[in-house]
Amino acid sequence: MSDETLTADAAAAPAAPVPPGDKPLLEVRGLEVAYGDAKCLFGVDFSVNEGGVLAVLGPNGAGKSSLAGAIAGLVKPKAGSVHFDGKDITGLAPYKVRRRGIAFVPEGRGIFPNLSVLDNLRVLLRAEVPRSERSQALERVYGYFPVLAQRRNQAAGTLSGGEQQMLTLSRVLAKPPRLLIADEMSLGLAPLLVDNVFEALEQARAEHVTIVLIEQYVERALAFADDAIVLQRGKVGWRGPASEGAAAVIETYLG
Repeated sequence: MSDETLTADAAAAPAAPVPPGDKPLLEVRGLEVAYGDAKCLFGVDFSVNEGGVLAVLGPNGAGKSSLAGAIAGLVKPKAGSVHFDGKDITGLAPYKVRRRGIAFVPEGRGIFPNLSVLDNLRVLLRAEVPRSERSQALERVYGYFPVLAQRRNQAAGTLSGGEQQMLTLSRVLAKPPRLLIADEMSLGLAPLLVDNVFEALEQARAEHVTIVLIEQYVERALAFADDAIVLQRGKVGWRGPASEGAAAVIETYLG
């Protein structure tokens, strides 16, 4: 079955957005990242209010994934700080970052290909969700992406690319985090399936999940986000309301 044919089976209508709060949940200050002598982030600053959505945009090589990795604990910053809920988490190990309520969905398929869809979900649920809440969490996943219920006994590695991306996102949303860092979740998906991804993100947002969204579909990202930053060569070239970001993006990509 093709990715496009899955759309008819896909998630329920998105819930209404919840306005963000006025308290920063994530604060990044003077962040610098280097790989050996090659520096890729230069003093990046931004904050995201609790329940808000920040779009991180920029051309390939601008430092977007390095930024996401530094927040998630996968990359140790050379300088600067990352504060979450008022506490310094700079350089913490990834599992410690996850325990604080930060989920990172990296570019690509974060699944166990030889396990079934259901077993992929169970791996997460056993680690993250109390036994008494696991059935409810599983139903939450199937509510986001009903096609996964149909494929529950199928090996994850045999799913289509779109279905694998659904599974990747579902493994995070089974227990909604406080902060979701989504790095190119729609990469490689058919345009119709991009809708499924954004519907799931909208559901998470309705549950007051704060989102840092790195996304190739610029117009969709700006329409979804509250605020945006545009990275250019490792620096913040523009920041402001997402509704005003289109001109800045055009200048960054094409100027």
